[in-house]
Amino acid sequence: MPFVSVRITRDGVTSEQKAQVIAEITETLQRVLNKRPDQTHIVIEEVDTDNWGYSGITTTQYRKQLAEKPS
Repeated sequence: MPFVSVRITRDGVTSEQKAQVIAEITETLQRVLNKRPDQTHIVIEEVDTDNWGYSGITTTQYRKQLAEKPS
């Protein structure tokens, strides 16, 4: 029984997009590994951008810096 955990930031991902991710991961596991879709579990965890960081800052801060940079 496959279990796949997907973590993304919580910012504008639609229910339709999440459904597509679930369907395509399930299809890939069936096609590549011959796993049964009825036994495949996909969990999407959404993380607030204040709780996701890299390069020493939160994603919220990083995106703010990007928005402030001149084009």
